[in-house]
Amino acid sequence: MEKIITYENLRSFAYSNDHLIKAEVKGIVVNFPGLGGMPMFNTDSGEAREFAEKGIIYVTVYYNPWSWMNRQAVAYTDEVISVLCRKYGLGEDAKIVSVGGSMGGLAALVYCAYAKITPCACVANCPVCDLPYHFTERPDLPRTMYSAFGEYACDLQTAMRSCSPLHLAEKMPDISYTVFHCTHDRAVNMEKHSVPFVEAMKKDHRIDFHVVPLHDHCDLSPEASLEYIRSILANFN
Repeated sequence: MEKIITYENLRSFAYSNDHLIKAEVKGIVVNFPGLGGMPMFNTDSGEAREFAEKGIIYVTVYYNPWSWMNRQAVAYTDEVISVLCRKYGLGEDAKIVSVGGSMGGLAALVYCAYAKITPCACVANCPVCDLPYHFTERPDLPRTMYSAFGEYACDLQTAMRSCSPLHLAEKMPDISYTVFHCTHDRAVNMEKHSVPFVEAMKKDHRIDFHVVPLHDHCDLSPEASLEYIRSILANFN
C-alpha cells in the first residue's frame, strides 16, 4: 500500500516533541496509548519537554485504539518511525525505546518482536501479557479483539497469540525489558499477566520487574513513576 505519512503531515498521525529539541537527536521514545485512549495532542506535556531537553524524540502514535498491536498497528508505527528517522538522519542502529501502559504496554512489548528497526529497550506499565486470557477477563474486551483480528486468515485464538507477549516470550529479541505492575490492578490482573510473562522471559532475556504495592491499574506511585522515567532515560546515556 502507498505510504501516506510524511514529516509535513506527521501531526495528523502522531504527536512528536521534536520541534522542542535544540541539540542533536539521540533517539526516539515511542509511546503506545491504552485501550480506547486516542486523543490528539496540541500541547506539550512536561514529560515531552523533559525528553526534548535531553535530545530525545518522544512520539505518541495515533494507532487504532482497539488495535491490540495487530499487523496494521505495527506497519503504522514503522511508518511514523521511518519518517522521523529520515528527517533526523537516524539509521538502522537508531536508539528506540518502546513504552506504554495496559494495551499500550502490550503494544510496547509486541512491537519489539515485529518492528522494522528493533527497539533497544522496552518499558511497560501494567501490560496485558496473556491476550487470550484477557479476552475472558472483562465483558468489554471480546468486541475489541474481534475488531483487531477478525479479518486475519487464521482463527481468532491463533491471531491473539500472535500479539500476546506471553506467547511470544521465546521469540522476543535480546534487548532490555522493564515491567511495572500494580498489585491492586483491577483491570489487568498482575498474577495472570506480568508474573507469568516475567517468569517466561527470565530464562533467556534481561528483564527487571517492579511490583507497585497498593496501587490500581497503571497508577504508579511517585517513586515508581520516577523509576519508570529513569528506566527509559538509562538507554540514552
